[in-house]
Amino acid sequence: MAGHSKWANIKHKKEKQDARKGQVFTKLAKAISVAAREGGADPETNAKLKDAIQKAKAMNMPNDNIDRAVKKGSGDLQGAAFEEIYYEGYGAGGGAVIVYALTDNKNRTAGDVRYIFDKNKGNLGASGCVMYLFSKKGQILIDRDKAEEDDVMMIALDNGAEDVQTTEEGYEVLTAPADFADVYRGFEEAGIEMMDAEVAMIPSMETEIEGENVKYFTKMLDMFSDNEDVQEVWHNCVYDE
Repeated sequence: MAGHSKWANIKHKKEKQDARKGQVFTKLAKAISVAAREGGADPETNAKLKDAIQKAKAMNMPNDNIDRAVKKGSGDLQGAAFEEIYYEGYGAGGGAVIVYALTDNKNRTAGDVRYIFDKNKGNLGASGCVMYLFSKKGQILIDRDKAEEDDVMMIALDNGAEDVQTTEEGYEVLTAPADFADVYRGFEEAGIEMMDAEVAMIPSMETEIEGENVKYFTKMLDMFSDNEDVQEVWHNCVYDE
């Protein structure tokens, strides 16, 4: 069940992103601006910016939008100052949840995040309550019918990946955050289509949820997705919708 749910849930997430391209571009622009402000406007010397641009390109964000976001972050263009915040909590059924936000108003965002947890039978926890259950990794998912296993293994390992896990649905490639862009580029240059690619918080254990908890949990994820400040939500729940 766990393997099936992971891939099904990623596909569900991608479908929602495709349906909300304008909103997704706004969130990506925020991430690029923050990365450029923190580490400079050159992606070759700023790994965080490089990853943010890579993600934007994977979503087909126009180059003009990317360039404008970089310039806002570096100070060449005027723009709002955003800061990063991580929120931790539990969803319906007890699964661990990390919410990553970029905001120019911490009070507003904290209130929104708490409301979404409470509305869906979850609860916002203290800092550190679930973070220890996750590790920050580059994660690339490739459908099984898009590439041969030997090719995936060779490209991944030649470009510095840590691990490749094969399931019935496809291949999950894990990297150190610093090596993510190189591994991504390796698959891109080989012409292998990636279903999803990002630097993510990967759970060390999974929590299975069932019944009514699934309804509340997926509604919570949708509400976070609709929130303009929330960039990413990572969790350790597996379920069938």
